[in-house]
Amino acid sequence: MTHAPGQTDARAEDREDHSSRRRIWTIILTVLSVALGGYLLYRTLAGYSLGQLVESVRALPAARLAAAGGFAAASYLCLTGIDWLALRAAGKPLPYRRVALAAFISLSLGHSIGLAGLSSGAIRYRFYTRWGLGTADVAKAVLFCGVTVGVGLMALGAVAVLVHPGLAGEVTGLGQGAVLAAGLACAGGVAAYLGLAAWWRKPLTFRRWSIEMPPLPLAAAQVSLGAVNFALVSACLHQVLSAVSDVGYLAVASVFVIANAAVLITHVPGGVGVIESVVVHLLPKTDVIGPLIAFRCLYFLGPLALGLVAFAATEAVFRWRDAEGSAAPARPPTPSRTAVPGRAARS
Repeated sequence: MTHAPGQTDARAEDREDHSSRRRIWTIILTVLSVALGGYLLYRTLAGYSLGQLVESVRALPAARLAAAGGFAAASYLCLTGIDWLALRAAGKPLPYRRVALAAFISLSLGHSIGLAGLSSGAIRYRFYTRWGLGTADVAKAVLFCGVTVGVGLMALGAVAVLVHPGLAGEVTGLGQGAVLAAGLACAGGVAAYLGLAAWWRKPLTFRRWSIEMPPLPLAAAQVSLGAVNFALVSACLHQVLSAVSDVGYLAVASVFVIANAAVLITHVPGGVGVIESVVVHLLPKTDVIGPLIAFRCLYFLGPLALGLVAFAATEAVFRWRDAEGSAAPARPPTPSRTAVPGRAARS
């Protein structure tokens, strides 16, 4: 079936208009998210001077900071494992060293840029397509990673809430019934996902989108790695908070789950202001500004600086290789030797 030139041009213009509108809405949403994060951060820090903020960070014990840094590093290592698993699920495995490089750069930047699924996905696309993956393969891997974040957050939330519902209620200010309902909803969501992976073999279709469930072992690995990642980040936050408070790990995990749920809803870059606002609101009797600043430096700003350096270095290497490949002279074709009839061809 052929299309008239006018029809083809009209469809191309429609696609271009749709893409342009999507870019505009993405920019608007990013600006609003940054503004919201800035407002929340200002509201949280407004009662402190710069000297007080610096002193509160310097007062933290070095051992606590070192332990928090170790948990932050372990979290990023776990995230590289999620990407490695995602490429296996997409049927396009790559060597771990390549996956680790692409995953760390994309996530260290994506955590701070905002709209992490889109920003980190775009960086992943730049790396993985250079290494032979198609657009559909990258999309499958990014979706797998996004689902892993969701089910991991629900799994940790269910554990933190259901193991100590009284503690979760004290931290959140919710009644025991509401706390148990939230914990059971999280556990039910994880169970439903694993059940679909075990018994549902047809693709799940939502309008124009079609999603294939991974096999049960991969789905179980998703839940495990996702929960371990959030548990490690919670441990990082717990270490810095423990320097100024007796707060328990499960209480911190409950707070962190709530804060991350708020971050996923608002899409604020790096959760700036959201995490601080939620923690300060839920732990009002503790001066947590210094620990929160240290946590942000260890988990967001430090990896962001390393990610930018690594991204610049890899881009330079990619461009150098592309330039070298385009500048290399084409080799003349090797003349073929044909054997004379009755005589063997010499090798």
